[in-house]
Amino acid sequence: MTCCFSRALSRRASLLALSMLPLSVLAQTDFPSKPVKLVVPFAAGGSTDLVARVIADGMRSTLGQAVVVDNRGGAGGMLGTEAVSLAAPDGYTIGMATASTMTVNPALYPKAEGINAKLQPLVNLVSMPSVYMVHPGMGVKDFAGFITALKAQPGHYSAAVPGIGSLGQIMVESFNDTLGVKMANVPYRGNGPALNDALAGVVQIMPDQIPSALPHLKAGKLLPMAVASAQRVPELPNVPTFKELGYSELNDLGISWFGLVIPAKTPPAVAEKLRNAAIKAVHAPDTLARLQKMGVSLAEGAPEEFPTLIASQVKRNRAIIQKAGIKAE
Repeated sequence: MTCCFSRALSRRASLLALSMLPLSVLAQTDFPSKPVKLVVPFAAGGSTDLVARVIADGMRSTLGQAVVVDNRGGAGGMLGTEAVSLAAPDGYTIGMATASTMTVNPALYPKAEGINAKLQPLVNLVSMPSVYMVHPGMGVKDFAGFITALKAQPGHYSAAVPGIGSLGQIMVESFNDTLGVKMANVPYRGNGPALNDALAGVVQIMPDQIPSALPHLKAGKLLPMAVASAQRVPELPNVPTFKELGYSELNDLGISWFGLVIPAKTPPAVAEKLRNAAIKAVHAPDTLARLQKMGVSLAEGAPEEFPTLIASQVKRNRAIIQKAGIKAE
């Protein structure tokens, strides 16, 4: 009887001790116990959304819970990114981090710098090449002909970019400066409208990411001139990289990346579970195959290097923005 009484007291003491723990600590022990929301700070159908949905599918298996994509576009990605920064730091809200939201916006908008200060960069997962495309009506077939045409008529040709201060605009300004040419920058409200006008020939040139560009390149509606990629893109084997052409800085600038961010005060144990689940997800053979089919490859560098990558690219982009005289809307 004494033994049973002692065991009962021990169980009560354990329950009492658990009840006295902070709720945040208790939540970590069974995380995740419900679906996780992945905020995509851009509209559905774009490159960020396409990549996010593949990652979400992969994380459903590695986390053991549904990962639900929530598209919150607007203000160049700031609205969705801000939503993540203001979310409860419990691991149930994570956000897609892009080169645009994390390194371009903070270089241009003080508000974005404040938003990102409330976020913890979790892990950089994949990188994606960009491609410079032209409308067939421009009458050029390769990079050499492209540059010749630009130099022959400075300011005559226009490049579509998805907004003022977008990565696309920075790429075009850097291209102009590096090659000594003058393409007119035409900012649109989003990638979709910019691509529509490029396809219609309203503008002759557009830098874009591979997933959204590839169908139109394969159909011959747009022609590829050069790619920003660590190596040639398998789907475009005859298109040279900027690095091959002797423009390494343009190559680095045009390689986009996609990672995850979480609210800054998320408990370390929860952050670690999310990080490990994400890394395991993108390395899974089926997920990796889907990403590679889109022209996406695994990001290089250790997870702990992610904040340093972001800081260095903010510094680089701020210098380009200031030199080009790009002003916030």
